[in-house]
Amino acid sequence: MTISSMTGFARTDGSEGGYSWTWEAKSVNSRGLDLRFRLPAGFDAVEAAARKLAGEVFARGNLSINLVLKRRETTPRVNINRDVLDQLVSIANDYRGDAPPDIETLLTLKGVIDLEEDADDDKELLDRRDAAILSDFRGLAAALTEARRAEGERLQAVVEDHLRTIESLTRAAADLAEMQPENRRNRLRAQLDELLSPEIPLSEDRLAQEIALIVARGDIREEIDRLIAHAEAARELLGEGRGIGRRLDFLCQEFNREANTLCSKSSDLALTRIGLDLKASIERLREQIQNIE
Repeated sequence: MTISSMTGFARTDGSEGGYSWTWEAKSVNSRGLDLRFRLPAGFDAVEAAARKLAGEVFARGNLSINLVLKRRETTPRVNINRDVLDQLVSIANDYRGDAPPDIETLLTLKGVIDLEEDADDDKELLDRRDAAILSDFRGLAAALTEARRAEGERLQAVVEDHLRTIESLTRAAADLAEMQPENRRNRLRAQLDELLSPEIPLSEDRLAQEIALIVARGDIREEIDRLIAHAEAARELLGEGRGIGRRLDFLCQEFNREANTLCSKSSDLALTRIGLDLKASIERLREQIQNIE
């Protein structure tokens, strides 16, 4: 199953009853689900329904969702106050005699023409508009889900590549760990031979006990086993798909804990270098996992 990223963008357009609108949604990573809606005034019911739907569709992410609405363009009705116009025509005739009055000039006078805007839309039209807007939001949620899945496909390939690197470094550390106890024994024996004088003998049993204790403290086989187990667990989670980001983040913490212990126990330069490379790979893995839903 393909994992989902928390990063994505989607946009849908719609229209109904002379209205047009645009939904836009941008999603980035977040520890939980953070929904931020910006809608025009008077759309509280639409926002509540859209917020509920988003909570059902998305598990994590910081989502910024905007609705831009354009009202239909209307032509106002022209009402002429004929009583006022007749009075003005009568007055003009009194002053101009037989010459006809200039009607165009009279129409520009205040009170002669009244521009009446259309009344508010009826409730039935507004209900249809809001239902269409909400339907388009469902399409927006589906488009954003698809965008996050597409980003998740790319992200999954990157995560799997980091896991392969971690597994390869773990195998290299295991190979060195097999040789480490014997090398440490030989090095310790040489150091003790230099430090201990012939006058102060040390029994073979006591020497063996001290060497065994030191070697046990540097044994990293348990850390190797845990790193391998964590890598297998991460692959199983990738197979589940949705809603695995937090669990993968917890695994990264466990990965890092084992890598730190491996470095602290290492007395071999080559093994220390592998441990440092392992920590760097785990950090790169963690950065990618921060974007997984």
